[in-house]
Amino acid sequence: MNVRLSSISEFETEEQATRYDRWFRAKVQASLDDPRPSIPHDQVMAEMRALLESKRNKRDAG
Repeated sequence: MNVRLSSISEFETEEQATRYDRWFRAKVQASLDDPRPSIPHDQVMAEMRALLESKRNKRDAG
């Protein structure tokens, strides 16, 4: 694989970039292959906002 890297890269070597790319693509594929139902983005964000608010309230109360 003869991938040309940008002169600005978060990786020190081409091997690191290649390994990261392979890992990332595997994670994406695993997510696509996951048979569990997807959760809509808006639902996740609403749940996270509620969780953060709850934690803030507990922190401020105690």
